[in-house]
Amino acid sequence: MVGLALQAAPPAQDRAGAYNQFMLARHLEANDDVPGAMAAYQRAMTLDPTSADIPAELAALYMRQSRAKEALDTADQALKISPTNVEAHRVAGIIYAAMAESRRGAQPGGDAAADENVKKAIAHLAAAIDQPDTESDPNVRATLARLYLGTGAYDKAIPLLSDLVKQEPGWPEGPGLLAEAYAGAGRNADAIAWLEDAVADDPALYATLGEFYDREHRSKEAVDAYGHAVASAPGNVDLKVRYASALMSTQARADVAKARDVLKDILAERPKDGRSQYLLSQALRRLGDLDAAESSARALIAANAKSPWGYYALAETLEERHQYQGVIDALAPAVASFRASSASDGFELGLLLPHLGFAYQELGQHAKALPFFEEAHRLAPADPAVTGYLIQANLAAKKYAAAADLAKAALADGPDDQRLVQLEAQALRQDGKPDQGIALLEGAVQAHGDDPTAYVALAQLYSDADRGAQAVKVLEDASGKFPGDQSIAFELGAVLDKQKRFADAEQAFKGVIAREPENAAALNYLGYMLAERGDRLDESVGYIKRALELEPENGSYLDSLGWAYFKADKLDLAEANLKRAADQMTTNSVVQDHYGDLLFKRGRFDQAIAAWTRALAGDGDSIDRAAIDKKIRSARQKLKK
Repeated sequence: MVGLALQAAPPAQDRAGAYNQFMLARHLEANDDVPGAMAAYQRAMTLDPTSADIPAELAALYMRQSRAKEALDTADQALKISPTNVEAHRVAGIIYAAMAESRRGAQPGGDAAADENVKKAIAHLAAAIDQPDTESDPNVRATLARLYLGTGAYDKAIPLLSDLVKQEPGWPEGPGLLAEAYAGAGRNADAIAWLEDAVADDPALYATLGEFYDREHRSKEAVDAYGHAVASAPGNVDLKVRYASALMSTQARADVAKARDVLKDILAERPKDGRSQYLLSQALRRLGDLDAAESSARALIAANAKSPWGYYALAETLEERHQYQGVIDALAPAVASFRASSASDGFELGLLLPHLGFAYQELGQHAKALPFFEEAHRLAPADPAVTGYLIQANLAAKKYAAAADLAKAALADGPDDQRLVQLEAQALRQDGKPDQGIALLEGAVQAHGDDPTAYVALAQLYSDADRGAQAVKVLEDASGKFPGDQSIAFELGAVLDKQKRFADAEQAFKGVIAREPENAAALNYLGYMLAERGDRLDESVGYIKRALELEPENGSYLDSLGWAYFKADKLDLAEANLKRAADQMTTNSVVQDHYGDLLFKRGRFDQAIAAWTRALAGDGDSIDRAAIDKKIRSARQKLKK
């Protein structure tokens, strides 16, 4: 049988008649005589069966009348005559797209027929715009772009949307779709470049620009973009919340204070805004206003006890105060409630369980801490952060083989995770296999030579394994490769100190402080190193006080300051700081040892014995057990007199 596309052309008079019927059909439709228009198109098709334009126009009319089946059949007839007919492809594409959307709405979660309709829609619409010397319909391109977005074909959507946004500046949906396409394609830099040009003409895009800056961790630029967005829409509370969040992400104290003020204004208008209440608690905590931070967290819990965020903010505030029993008292009932809730999807537990574990660890109750980390790991077995917590909990509980096995198993799924490599190496060292741990980290340095943390971890393990010279060499080599990296410079100072190269260590720490005057850890280490040697104690106190100005509640820094005063024989000042440190860090053996020395010197021998006993029962790090035993015996002798 001969197909229509190969039929002979009709006589001239029939073509003329077909044209007249075609024009009549258009006229009749314009005058709302739809049945007459359809009949005229049918007569035109009979007179000229070789014309694809006639059935294509009839298909469009059927589509406008919501007669999808007739429209598709007639469009198919046109495409059999001319496979490149733009109008027939347009009609078929739009109908298939609508059918797909209709099925997805009725069958959420995916549908095979809808997927097939999407494929057909894309094929037809792409053919409709892919004809040379033909100006394609913007609506067709917009529909096709949406389909590309829906199927994850972002790189195909981007050029379509880019042209449309330029050609149709009044299209409100366009910029958002283009931003979505850039985000889906992972082309954040391209999105930012486009948005930076576009915001001058369309200030409403500042909010989107802020989102992309956030994704790229460009906090200062995000603050500026959200600031412009808020200025353009001062009544938009959501924008204000995002602005406050961006301010907090810069970590600058002035920005956090500004965020606090913005959040207070929001809550004055919307006192039940949970997101703002949570952020306010975090801002107050970072500003050191722990009473207000706690009040804000408890207000959030009171407003919505079914949300985990109030408990999370409260836990962080109590941790800042080192009130670990308070963390347990607050979180344990909440965790039990979330466990019992049928509406819980496990997210709430995953957020709170690690904090319960941390609290028990800080109280030295490692056996109680471990089950919480195990439960969190069961909820999120693929989360490397949670896996890391569980490994560290096993290390703290002295279950070194279990820690190594966990790290090894996790690395099978994520072999490039340097944190897990370092934890496995640490576990192997503590399990009596330092050479295996060192071999792991040496391999990590070779495989990740551009990662400063790999060098620091290897140096630490060399130092722990009494291979100090190698530790120094690794860090000196890394210093040349990463001249501005503070972690390498800091670790070099620590390793040099352990090697008793005190002058070199001092220079290393002074270099860190010169480049970063607010590096509290370096200030404390240098001050403590001087105090430990009884050297330049006034200077030692100065460094440690600067560290405490930055972190007033840091127990390690309080211990350092108390120890410096102890060495200077300023016992009242020493006691004030050492007691605070000892009360806070009950399982830290060094801190308890220091406090015991102070109490012994003040003649409170029974209290000194209690402190030294806590030192022996504590973490055991960096203490001489025999020396402490000797001090306890001496104190007991004093008590007998």
